[in-house]
Amino acid sequence: MTSETGFDVRKYDRFPTEEPRPDGELEQLEAAWCGPRRPGEWITAINNNIIGVYYVGAAMLFFVLAGVLALLMRTQLALPMTGFLPQETYNQIFTMHGTVMMFLFAVPAVEALGVLLLPQMLGARDLPFPRLGAYAFWAYLIGGLAFFCSLFFGLAPDGGWFMYPPLTGMTYSPGINADFWLLGIGFIEISAIAGAIEIIVGVLKTRAPGMTLDKLPVFAWAMLIFACMIIIAFPSVILATLLLELERALGWPFFDPLKGGDPMLWQHLFWFFGHPEVYIIFLPAAGAMSTIIPAMARTKLVGHPLVVMAMLATGFISFGVWAHHMFTTGMPQISINYFSAASMAVSVPAGVQVFAWIATIAAGKMRFTTPGLFAVGGLVIFVMGGLTGVMVAMVPFDWQAHDSYFIVAHLHYVLIGGMVFPMFAAIYYWLPMSSVRPLSERMGRWVFWLMFAGHNIAFMPMHLTGLMGMPRRVYTYLPGRGWDLPNFISTVGAFLFGLAVLLWVVDMIRNFRPFGPREAGNIHDGPGLEWLPSGYYSVRSVPVVKSLYPLWEQKSLAKEVEEGRWFLPGAAGGERQTLVTSPLNAEPQYVLRLPRPSPWHVFGALFTAGFFLILTIQAYVAAVVSGVLAIYCIMRWCWFLDAPHTRKTTDIGAGVRVPNYVSGPASHGWWAMVIVLIVGGMVCLLAGFSYIFLWSRRPDLWQAPPETASMMLHLGGLALGGLCAAAAPRVLRRTGKGAETLATVLLVISAIGAAMAIGLELQAWWTSGLKPDATSQGAAVFALLGWSATFAGIGMLMGLYILLRRAFRRLSAERPSTIDLIGLFMTYTAAQAVIVMLLIRLFPGSGA
Repeated sequence: MTSETGFDVRKYDRFPTEEPRPDGELEQLEAAWCGPRRPGEWITAINNNIIGVYYVGAAMLFFVLAGVLALLMRTQLALPMTGFLPQETYNQIFTMHGTVMMFLFAVPAVEALGVLLLPQMLGARDLPFPRLGAYAFWAYLIGGLAFFCSLFFGLAPDGGWFMYPPLTGMTYSPGINADFWLLGIGFIEISAIAGAIEIIVGVLKTRAPGMTLDKLPVFAWAMLIFACMIIIAFPSVILATLLLELERALGWPFFDPLKGGDPMLWQHLFWFFGHPEVYIIFLPAAGAMSTIIPAMARTKLVGHPLVVMAMLATGFISFGVWAHHMFTTGMPQISINYFSAASMAVSVPAGVQVFAWIATIAAGKMRFTTPGLFAVGGLVIFVMGGLTGVMVAMVPFDWQAHDSYFIVAHLHYVLIGGMVFPMFAAIYYWLPMSSVRPLSERMGRWVFWLMFAGHNIAFMPMHLTGLMGMPRRVYTYLPGRGWDLPNFISTVGAFLFGLAVLLWVVDMIRNFRPFGPREAGNIHDGPGLEWLPSGYYSVRSVPVVKSLYPLWEQKSLAKEVEEGRWFLPGAAGGERQTLVTSPLNAEPQYVLRLPRPSPWHVFGALFTAGFFLILTIQAYVAAVVSGVLAIYCIMRWCWFLDAPHTRKTTDIGAGVRVPNYVSGPASHGWWAMVIVLIVGGMVCLLAGFSYIFLWSRRPDLWQAPPETASMMLHLGGLALGGLCAAAAPRVLRRTGKGAETLATVLLVISAIGAAMAIGLELQAWWTSGLKPDATSQGAAVFALLGWSATFAGIGMLMGLYILLRRAFRRLSAERPSTIDLIGLFMTYTAAQAVIVMLLIRLFPGSGA
């Protein structure tokens, strides 16, 4: 268990140190981590304490906006034949409500909570990629606001938040409304993936020493599983939106049955993302519940290991239930039976967590302050939603209730009980970390009871209206069907819920004062590291963790940390630093230099959002200009990475010295690149599934591939490129003079080779007579090759980047991470292109 530094975290005899801290050490730390002082610095800030507050605030803004849309819908449905909203407007509002709640509130809100809490909870100064986290936030905010504003120009989508074709194809949705959804949501999901990369690497690599996996806080476990699920699930919706946009813009028939497409492909791709998303939303909220309930009950979480295993099981099983939404589409009976069983099985690990919370409440002495009320209220509502979930997992019942208001009621019970109530519990519980004073306890109770009553009054009657036959997605209904009274009651409940949110907003305006000279502090007696005294630097010194509940079991820890008696108490060289530890045992590995604020990530997010949004209105020249500017800003952002360091090691306390730089699999950058490639691999895997699925629908349309000789030539070029990319890092390390030049040449050859091989393969298919707009085979083949070409294009940009770094003497064998990461990317690019080429050439074969 001894690390490379020779320090065994099981031995604490050198900590806490007893010698007094040097004069000026704290001042140097505060100077390195100083907060914004001028208006522009609040925009360029990258510190998680600031970005996290921004992120949570933006998510709650979208929650309020989506809630206003819900009240407009409920007003329209309060009575039969109401003319409050025209049908087209209602459809746009209905679509925007669901889209904003699912894509702009639910996932970003829990991701924002992780960005805000995880560094303090893990005992780190910040997450390992603060500019990436800030980029993800600004991309989300800019893109989300632009998307929401489409409502005011009559350009909002109207096909439902699930955007089923053929309703959303050009035949039935000829305007650009659907394009706003497709390009906007695809872009927002990229922002979510960027945040997930930050969270995964942060949880695995920036924990306090001694925080082994068995001592990892349950909320951190939840965020780790949440981020891993995003990496696996979100590529599916990115691919789906790309395919539908290609069909709308270029006529590639992925979903057009007349040319071999199939609308069912959209449902498979969308729900492979859509159903795990429910658990992606639920797991962080469950992690918050598993943190708040023990603090409110003043006792340890009952069954902590079982809760963690239940979270892992939920994440795993959730990917096997996507067709739960497709029981009425005519699937084979064996598939229906499997997905029905999986839909019921996924409730078991959720039940484990629920019983653990109940047992914890029973074992302790529950304090029913506002966080406790929201936690218990969320538990009650979620259980009720879970019971109806088991009901709709039963196929005969689902056939009757499908697309009725019963499903609307079930969905809202699960999401509001499983995410909204825990989110409010988290806000009331953790807000004293970021605010000079807490929210009002008296007003908080009013907020809870109005919200709890309003939710049940609004959604309980919907079960009845659904069973009475009221379909969802209708803008009005005829009188005399017995739906009048339940709908009116639901509308009253919705306005009560809205009143509760209004009171919360008023309370926030009155009491929330972030970025002050102090915080309200640990008013709930929480046991986690997030309640240690902190500044913009999060923790004064990084402690060794000995238990799951350090502040309860290490009574003097807060005082020792504040006095700088643990790891990394200062800011060596006046730099922002955090400690990187090993993924399993949390042993110190190296000190990570964190970047200073700069505007490039903000400009990068702005121009990236501009590229996607301008594409929507088909101003292609302006979109290209915006895309080029985005690439320039990102390159400037990356330009100062791998900068030389005057010191090779840093004394992190008690005479323990660790390196200031590592490369290869031990580095945080390598982990991030691997995650990016997993995302790319998932998109490619799902595109391959789409290719095979479309063939299974219309094999008669499939034509034979081009001659084999060309394939062998193209595979040879890819193999050469992959070998050059894989060799470049080794050449840099093992070759003497001129190693930097030779490694650069190898990477440039790799990029050019991959681009040429994929380009020639595209030409071979085109000259064979296969056209992407003629049949589903052409669309699928060119989509797969297009995805490979995208990676090859990025590889060409990386080749240009590495040439510029070599020209400006920013490459060295002592700091090889840039070569490592580009080599890893180009090796993957070649391997992915080989797999794609083999699939489209060999399946279904020459007899197609």
